[in-house]
Amino acid sequence: MNQGKRVGIVGAGNVGATVAYSLAMLGSCHKIILRDNKIDVAKGKALDMSQAAAAVRSHTVVSVAEDISDLVDCDVVVVTAGSPRLPGMSRDDLLMTNANITKDVIKGIAKYSPNAVVIMVSNPLDAMTYVALKESGFDRSRVIGMAGILDSSRMASFIQEKLGYGGGQIRASVMGGHGDDMVPLPRYSTVAGVPLSDVLSAAEIDEIVDRTRHGGAEIVGYLKTGSAYYAPAKSTAIMVEAILKDTKQIHPCAVYLDGEYGYSDVVSGVPVMLGAKGAEKIIEVTLDDKEKEMFKKSCDSVQTLIDTLNKNNFFEGK
Repeated sequence: MNQGKRVGIVGAGNVGATVAYSLAMLGSCHKIILRDNKIDVAKGKALDMSQAAAAVRSHTVVSVAEDISDLVDCDVVVVTAGSPRLPGMSRDDLLMTNANITKDVIKGIAKYSPNAVVIMVSNPLDAMTYVALKESGFDRSRVIGMAGILDSSRMASFIQEKLGYGGGQIRASVMGGHGDDMVPLPRYSTVAGVPLSDVLSAAEIDEIVDRTRHGGAEIVGYLKTGSAYYAPAKSTAIMVEAILKDTKQIHPCAVYLDGEYGYSDVVSGVPVMLGAKGAEKIIEVTLDDKEKEMFKKSCDSVQTLIDTLNKNNFFEGK
């Protein structure tokens, strides 16, 4: 299955390594190539994963790119590289630091895997997806941010917890940016096809929506020294699988908008059809006035980050 498919993963920390492990267990691709500044750590994880793959009779081999030039001819490259927000660091500092890291990584990907679909996981997600698109020169269908699947799965998990039933049958929909300005869509959320509003009260739905918005922060609050990685990694692996297998499934992902929903030159999370070429089609769902207002707020929030990059002459010389 998928003989010869190659997936590159830049950043072998918790998220990147768990994406690799998930794909290796599924046997989704022939080769996974890890790239990380800590080369020995990446080598140790790669060996461990290759042995785990052997245990489940998966044909996937996990190797390490000691240099970005070893990340060659990949079908998909996942980028999780970036700095966490350190004490005393403003949001703008973090934005510029991670934008510069993303710029360097993307230059290498564009050079050595020019036909790859790039999946961005680095934060701030929507802005990094914008940077990756501008720096790569790729078609917008080939640079996609992972957020919507994660946010939707968090919402679905909270719905199941609240209901006490319906596991595996819950479809939750979330649009917009990743973070406090995300746009959960209860109207498009169902339990075995039954509208959410038929099984939960408005107050319960509001509570779930609020908890979804702060889903990442809730986990950080418990972990203290880190952030979520199982659900973000699995959400990323779902996107990689859809692209490698050319499934044409619809998933919410962060993409560059060019007139869709009335927005241009900004990245936001919307439902897209994922296939071998990446985000092959953007689906425009009908939003009511309240949802439109939330989506506008979300796009404006991302636009502020893009404006900061422009103010700092980040894209000069492009």
